[in-house]
Amino acid sequence: MEQYGKILVIAMPAFLVLIVIEKLYGYFKGNDTIPIIDAISSLYSGVTNAVKDVLGISFTIVSYGFLVNHLSIYKIENTWVVYLIAFVVIDFYGYWTHRWAHQINFFWNKHAIHHSSEEFNLPCALRQSVSSFVNIFTFLLIPAALFGVPAEVIAIVLPLHLFMQFWYHTKHIKKLGFLEQIIVTPSHHRVHHAINPKYLDKNHGQIFIFWDKLFGTFQEELPHEPAVFGISRPAQTWNPIVINFQHLFLMIKDAWRAEKWSDKLMIWFKPTGWRPEGFEEKYPVHKISDVYHFKKYNPELSKASYYWSIFQFFILLLFVFYLFNSIAQIGLVGIYIYGFFIISQVYATTELMNKNKWAPLFYLFSTLTGLGIYFYDQSWFGVTNSHEYLPFVILTYLIFQLIFSFYVKKN
Repeated sequence: MEQYGKILVIAMPAFLVLIVIEKLYGYFKGNDTIPIIDAISSLYSGVTNAVKDVLGISFTIVSYGFLVNHLSIYKIENTWVVYLIAFVVIDFYGYWTHRWAHQINFFWNKHAIHHSSEEFNLPCALRQSVSSFVNIFTFLLIPAALFGVPAEVIAIVLPLHLFMQFWYHTKHIKKLGFLEQIIVTPSHHRVHHAINPKYLDKNHGQIFIFWDKLFGTFQEELPHEPAVFGISRPAQTWNPIVINFQHLFLMIKDAWRAEKWSDKLMIWFKPTGWRPEGFEEKYPVHKISDVYHFKKYNPELSKASYYWSIFQFFILLLFVFYLFNSIAQIGLVGIYIYGFFIISQVYATTELMNKNKWAPLFYLFSTLTGLGIYFYDQSWFGVTNSHEYLPFVILTYLIFQLIFSFYVKKN
C-alpha cells in the first residue's frame, strides 16, 4: 500500500506532463483533441481509481502467491527471463479479462468507465474503475505459477504493464509500420474504443496485438471508417463515481423488474447490453441509434464554473499527493477517512460541472466532512508537525469552497 503510493507520487506528475504536451501539440497543430472539462472528468476518474487502489478496497479469491506455492513445477532462476515470462503471462491475463469485460454483462460495469469519454486522448486512459472489488481471474496467471515466477516479480511487473498502456490513447500518432504486427498501437486502440458497428469489441490486447490475431478479435483501422468514440448507452455525466455504477444499477433494476426467474439470474451472464424481452420498450434507456450523428455530452458552463473546476482539480491533487506520500504517517484508519473526503470532493465538483442544482449541497457535505476531520484531529492528518500554519489554510479553503460553490451555481 505504502510502496504503491510512492510509485503514484512519481507516476502522476509524469502523466500530467505528457497530457500537457499532447494538449499543446494539438493546439499548435490546429487539432486539439483534449477538451478541458472532458479531460478534468477523466483526471478525476484517475484520482478516484488511484485512491481506491491505495486503500486496497479489493479482494482476490485465489492469490497468485497461493498458486505459485502449490502449482510450481519448475523454479526458474531470477534473471531477465523471469520478468519476460511474467510480462507475457500478465498480457495474456490482460487480454482475456479485457475481452470478458466487453462480452459479459456483469463485467462490463467495471470497464464502462474507461470507454465513457466521447473523446480519445491521453486523459481518457486514466478513466479506470473503482467498482471492481473482487478479482476472480487470478487463475489466468497459472502459466507463470507453473514456471515458479515469484509473487514479488508479478507485483513489480503488474503496475509497469498498466502504465505502458497509457501512451497509445491518442489520435496524433498514426500507423507505426512493422510495429503494427507486434504491439498494440494507437491505431489498434482507436478501433477498440470506437462504437462503429464494424469496430465493436475488437482489439482487446493490452501490449501485444498477436492475442487478437490468434483468438479472432483483430480489426485494422480503416482509412474510410474514422472511429467514433464513447459507449452506445452514453454516460451523460462528468461524475466518474456515477459512471462507475450506472450499468450495475440498470442491471439491478432490470433483475428486480423481470418476471421470469431465469431472466433475473441470466441477466448477469448474458452478452453485454442484454435486457429481458420487451424491456427496451417498457423501460427505455437512452441509446445512440446513429453513431455517426449524435450530440456529445457537453453542458455549457459559465466562466466561473469552468475555471473553478480546473482550480478545484489542482487543489485536489495537492490533497492526493499528501495522502500518497504520507500513508505510514496517516495510518490505516486515517487513510480510509482521507479517501472518503477525496471522493466527496470529486463528487461535488463533477456534479457542479454537470450543472446539477444540488451541487452546493454536495459541497456542504464535503466541507463538513473536512471540518469534522480538522476539529477532531486538531490538525490535518499530522500536517502540523511540519507546517504549523497549513491546517489553518486548509480550514480557510474548506469554508471558501462552500461559499464559492453557491456563487458559481448562480452564475
